[in-house]
Amino acid sequence: MNLGRDMGAQSAVFDRVVEQEKVIEQLETSALHPLHAYFFVGPRGSCRWEAAKGFAALILSAGLDQTDAERAVRLALSGEHPDLVRVSPQGNQYRDEEVQIVINEASRTPVESARKIIVADRFHTANATAVGRLLKTLEEPPPSTVIILMAEDIPDEQITIASRCMTLEFHPISTSGVLTWLLGQNCDGEIAETVALASRGDLHRASDLISDQHVTDRFFMWQSIPERLTKDGYVIAELVEEIRNSLDEAQAVIDERHIQEKELLAEREESLGVRGSGRKELEANQKREIRRFRIDELRFGFATLVNVFRDKMHVAPSEPLARSIEHVRRANGALNRNPNESLLLQGLFISLSDEDI
Repeated sequence: MNLGRDMGAQSAVFDRVVEQEKVIEQLETSALHPLHAYFFVGPRGSCRWEAAKGFAALILSAGLDQTDAERAVRLALSGEHPDLVRVSPQGNQYRDEEVQIVINEASRTPVESARKIIVADRFHTANATAVGRLLKTLEEPPPSTVIILMAEDIPDEQITIASRCMTLEFHPISTSGVLTWLLGQNCDGEIAETVALASRGDLHRASDLISDQHVTDRFFMWQSIPERLTKDGYVIAELVEEIRNSLDEAQAVIDERHIQEKELLAEREESLGVRGSGRKELEANQKREIRRFRIDELRFGFATLVNVFRDKMHVAPSEPLARSIEHVRRANGALNRNPNESLLLQGLFISLSDEDI
């Protein structure tokens, strides 16, 4: 059986891609005759990387006998195939150095397969210089290379790049879609409902929260804040401390996984006799993930607060409630600037306490 061309196998490689049927259909068709470049655009947690791995599995297994094809699919889906290269930025921006890695990899011949798949992650952060350097490679691509740019959006300065690619739009996963996925992972029904709300359409976040035994407690904590809040400074300070402690507690799940990742890296370094290979990038990615996790937790809390105020508005509309919703929305917007958590929460609770809700 030619696994790279079997339609049943094509469906199977996208099992981890949720609610992106149109994208899957486009990739299944395109895998028969791959283009030189693709732009996967959509929010974090919308299964872009899972789709890229599935797409790579189809391409890298094409033309192989059953045993070799199954091996190629298995390695591609785990992200470990030698001809599937993922290049992620070490900092907050995709820099010239990372783009040069993409360019260099594109010029190299595949290790095992007829093609090489290069995935440039978080490309929406690329600066203008990096974009310009990659443009030539996209205009004159090596015939054996397929480049996939993954981004949350397409900035104006990347429109020219996008015009050289086939763009595929990934939409946010619905709460019901996340819930269905969670139940399929044998997550408890009550916890699954809270996790589905807390994940806000992000399947990566939902995956982290599956084993979090306190996510429901945090949900109720945020719900209780309007009733507990007063103008007393010590009350506000206690609420801020309680929230920050809950963030630390929630982060423990991520910290444990990060320890395991470092242990695996150390084992790999020991077996290969290589020190420091990938460690800097791993640590940078872990710091970024923690920062993103805590921001997501605050967004979950702010969304819970807004829902409480909206429920009150349905019963008895008032200007203080309307202003309270606006205060929370401003605090949510401020998260984009990576603010000090304590100061942000203190400012929000002082504003809310002034509304006498």
